[in-house]
Amino acid sequence: MRLCIVIVNDRTPGPVLETLTSLEGQVDQVTDQVITVDNDSRDDSVRRIDAAIHQRGLGAWCSLVRTPRNAGLAAAYNSGIRAADADYYMLLAAGSLVAPGTISTLLAELRAHPNVGLAGPRLEAPDGSALVSCFRRHTLISEFLAATRMRRVHALLRRFELPLQPGDEPLEADWLSFACVLMRREVIERVGLLDEAYVRYFEDSDYCRAARECGFRIRYFPNARVVQRRLPALEPEHTPRTFYASRARYFRKGYGPLGPWLASTIHQLGRILSLGDGAH
Repeated sequence: MRLCIVIVNDRTPGPVLETLTSLEGQVDQVTDQVITVDNDSRDDSVRRIDAAIHQRGLGAWCSLVRTPRNAGLAAAYNSGIRAADADYYMLLAAGSLVAPGTISTLLAELRAHPNVGLAGPRLEAPDGSALVSCFRRHTLISEFLAATRMRRVHALLRRFELPLQPGDEPLEADWLSFACVLMRREVIERVGLLDEAYVRYFEDSDYCRAARECGFRIRYFPNARVVQRRLPALEPEHTPRTFYASRARYFRKGYGPLGPWLASTIHQLGRILSLGDGAH
């Protein structure tokens, strides 16, 4: 198989079907496969997706895999990867609308750059504006910057800011959003599957870190485009507990046993200094 695209359904049948619609005509029915992984949704998702696959005649290139339990996003992606033997794997968020030519463009870029292991497209909001999808690595300094609103500090430490502003030219990144990423089979063979201890959050940055440590480069290619129909809230009312658990695991793997404590302490220090400085 040339390409396997993995989409996770977590009680999101509508967005999944939108994504499948955008893929029609872009996948080769002989060499490509789209696998929708139902993450133990326990609603009518499976029935709706399965019915649409048969009614639209998508069965030649689209199949449905069910997980026995919802063990998180990383585990669901792994279920899809295990279900197919392919040269390339694309992880694609439900609700993503893949622009015509995007898949062929990313495949061509990986073939043209043999040392690039993971490639990401330009992610766009429905209005066509670019979304930040490529980043510098998480560090203790980036944790401090994420918490402080002190403009002078941000200006001084700009090279440690997580987001890399998307432009019109390809750029090197430390990690890419797994809302859409294309990776080589060789990356999975050397790095392994995604760390399933990440229920949600940090699974993409952690995997990209492991890929870089194995010698693979990571690139953003804006000439490929994917529209994100489901945008997260810019300022969520409550940070989920899964975020803190994932952050702790990430910094423990990167900084040792004291990593989670250091990250939390530095983050809290940034918040305290912001309050005392009036965020100037």
